[in-house]
Amino acid sequence: MPVSPSYRPDPRFLSLGQEFADPVRPAAFPATILRYRNDRAAASVGLETLSDPEWIAHFGRFEPLPDNLPTPLALRYHGHQFRVYNPDIGDGRGFLFAQLREAGSGRLLDLGTKGSGQTPYSRFGDGRLTLKGAVREALATAMLEALGVPTSRTFSLIETGEALQRNDEPSPTRSAVLTRLSHSHIRFGSFQRCAWFDRADLIVRLVDYSVETYYPELGNAPERAVALFSAVLGRSAELTARWMAAGFVHGVLNTDNMNLTGESFDYGPYRFLPKNGPNFVAAYFDEAGLYSFGRQPEAVFWNLRQLAGAMSLAVPAEPLVAALNGFSAAYRAALAQAMLRRLGLSPHGGEDDVDLVNAAFRAIADGGDELRWEPFFFDWFGGLKSEPRALAGPRGPLYASDAFLELRGRLEGYDMERPDRLGDPWFAGTAPEELLYDEIEAVWAAIAERDDWAPFAAKLERIGAARRAWGLAGA
Repeated sequence: MPVSPSYRPDPRFLSLGQEFADPVRPAAFPATILRYRNDRAAASVGLETLSDPEWIAHFGRFEPLPDNLPTPLALRYHGHQFRVYNPDIGDGRGFLFAQLREAGSGRLLDLGTKGSGQTPYSRFGDGRLTLKGAVREALATAMLEALGVPTSRTFSLIETGEALQRNDEPSPTRSAVLTRLSHSHIRFGSFQRCAWFDRADLIVRLVDYSVETYYPELGNAPERAVALFSAVLGRSAELTARWMAAGFVHGVLNTDNMNLTGESFDYGPYRFLPKNGPNFVAAYFDEAGLYSFGRQPEAVFWNLRQLAGAMSLAVPAEPLVAALNGFSAAYRAALAQAMLRRLGLSPHGGEDDVDLVNAAFRAIADGGDELRWEPFFFDWFGGLKSEPRALAGPRGPLYASDAFLELRGRLEGYDMERPDRLGDPWFAGTAPEELLYDEIEAVWAAIAERDDWAPFAAKLERIGAARRAWGLAGA
């Protein structure tokens, strides 16, 4: 196998022992048709030199990578699902396939799967993933990365030749197996499972592994668990703020869908806002709006409380509660930072930034049906440097109205970070890149009706152009 010199396997998860995962066999699929390979992500872990047949062998049949995990591992965890505790979950249609070091940063990254077959936690499920679900996830991860949201990356998408029956899609429908690259698969629910079984020793072991693997700077902290929890809280606040600035609704913010490194992952019924709407929901079954756009900070805080509760089995609760009390301030600061990043502006710090962010939210709301989420950020990227462009564009009359006077006034005195970005040809247009529901459906319709993958490839290319123009990925 021609791996590049930057391939650095490091299957550290094995050091946790047998209490945290079960070895499993991948499904034997009737077909393995490569539909998408993320060579940019592959280059970050030394796998870009694989030929297509080699790629399919590893990410369609899941033959082990050299010196990596000898067999896939279905991870054990519990979770609150719509705030109802479920001890009968775990990796039901996926597994941890490999762990590798990222070129340059040295971060440990995981290759995990979705739709790779049944596991001990599949219950009555078939362990499979619909092709439409895989396509939707590939689009979501590309768009979120472009908008600067910490996210898993879709690494590979392979069609598997099975006809699946689903209640929420016209069936039979096509099947796929997806591989994603992410920083961690240690979930809040991983700790909850240890607490459920009253295993304080396993919580301590998981804390030590997480600190040594993901937060080595906390290695000498006097109370590792509290330091870890505080760090996770900070990253969770930042993730939530970046969702909000991106106008993104995850849809299913269960405790098993949040991890210790503050990455967004596992995209089911997600949506991007068509316009400002605090009550906008992504999942048709979220009838109470528990995970609506405006309630996402509350949902994340609730999940952090459950994580603190699980960890309190092994450490005193008081310092965990003290850390929880800092979430509101951490989120408020992170939201100001996230919104300023999206506008391409250098922060002032303090209340000026908060006032500007509030003015931006009010302006978007006052724009009503005339103003969608992404066009606002496209038009005003760079602040007053883009004012002539914004006023001359198709939404210029709206921006010239009284509804935008406060925002334009508060933009005075804000400098643009890296103003060279406005020189990108992408900003010469008038239509920003969006990922709204109807566009996703159109991409899927071309595949479902004509097996036409050109719109999918074109959409990913346009998102890539937006990513390069924004310059937010990895920031």
